[in-house]
Amino acid sequence: MRRIRDLPGPRGLPLLGNALQIDRARLHQIAEQWAREYGEMFRFRVATREFVVVSNPNTVAALLRDRPDGFARTARLSQTAGELGFAGLFTANGASWKRQRPMVLDGLDPTHIKAFFPTLVRVTQRLERRWRRASAAGEAIDLQADLMRFTVDVTAGLAFGSDINTLESDEEVIQAHLDKVFPALARRLYASVRYWHYVRLPADRELDRHLAALRIAVDGFIAQARRRLAERPELRANPSNLIEAMVVARDRGESAVTDEDVRGNVFTMLMAGEDTTANSLAWTIWLLHRHPEAARRAAEQTRSVLAGDTAATRFEQLGELEFLEACAHEAMRLKPVAPVNTLQAVRDTTVGDVLVPAGTLVMCLMRPAAVDARYFADPQDFVPQRWLPGAGPAQAAGSAKRISMPFGAGPRICPGRYLALAEMKMVLAMLLGAFDIESVIAPRGRPVQERLTLTMSPVGLRMRLRVQDAARPAHRPSAG
Repeated sequence: MRRIRDLPGPRGLPLLGNALQIDRARLHQIAEQWAREYGEMFRFRVATREFVVVSNPNTVAALLRDRPDGFARTARLSQTAGELGFAGLFTANGASWKRQRPMVLDGLDPTHIKAFFPTLVRVTQRLERRWRRASAAGEAIDLQADLMRFTVDVTAGLAFGSDINTLESDEEVIQAHLDKVFPALARRLYASVRYWHYVRLPADRELDRHLAALRIAVDGFIAQARRRLAERPELRANPSNLIEAMVVARDRGESAVTDEDVRGNVFTMLMAGEDTTANSLAWTIWLLHRHPEAARRAAEQTRSVLAGDTAATRFEQLGELEFLEACAHEAMRLKPVAPVNTLQAVRDTTVGDVLVPAGTLVMCLMRPAAVDARYFADPQDFVPQRWLPGAGPAQAAGSAKRISMPFGAGPRICPGRYLALAEMKMVLAMLLGAFDIESVIAPRGRPVQERLTLTMSPVGLRMRLRVQDAARPAHRPSAG
């Protein structure tokens, strides 16, 4: 067995370690480059914090499955999220995680999503109307901003039973505040000195204002749920959404769910529901525009399934959009929105052949194996058909879904994965069924840049659409 000090890694400076070599917005790319130089397991240090980094898919999967008993969310993540007010399921550990997870899973299961489908159709139609107006006006669409409005509207409807309709609002919307929190969380997670405990800079005071606005919104969602429960007492026996279930559990005398659990999970759902799915959709749309043949095939299947409609109107149609789902999986393979997953050892253990003491930070790189020729043919190419049944998606090392893990793995696999895929297929089907994509470009026409906060987003994508001619037999996206 080796010890951590035996691992290779980049040379650092006394006291600072590798801190000066790291750009936080490109941390994933820097770590991936080091993995190419030093192998599937190496180490680096930022001041006093040492990280063990792994990229072998079998090792990563084993670590993710050894949760919550062997590995947990990092103590700094849990503490920082608590300071910011969203200590929900995503950041919880131990007993807190165990008591919250069943309710969150139940609120996001396929049965609830199917029951919610008519509302999902309505929100998708609002997005279609918004994009039709932009097309008629010849305006470029701020792609991520619109997709984040869509995902927040969906999350608020499914999880909170609230129709906030930011897609058709001209007022300041909740995203204006949500967009400030993930970057602040990432900044504090990787800070060498936790200065905000001692002095408040202008950026910290601005963040406090955004957090205060979000707390007002969160308390509003909770108050609405309590009013519904008061007006319809039968909901206490059969809550219709996640927030009602959590309020009911909180109100039970024997329940361990606290007011902070309810607030934290409402905040977490807003954050996670907005950022991850919206960015996955943005990456997928960008890749489809760059690969016209895949877009053509997806559009042909979409138009066949929709049978004249411009958006899905029946839940069963989502299951028929196999190639569209394959496009989503292929986009998440190439552009995972969570390319880095950092864990902390709960007990003394081993990772591969390395002894790892309790408290050690272990960084899992989620993309290297997914773009490795050992597991995928033509790994850098966008080939959605590799995800279709019978396509032989991976070689003997394992199936594609055991190599590409955009939703994680094990007990803490993302509970919102069914909703995310449903949202992605709804938006993509509407886009390909109603429009031609004229362009999807980054600022000043430069190559699109990856930016990491807690999630990996494309920087500044702008999209132009043309309403599709209904007489044409198939969608024909422009090349480029």
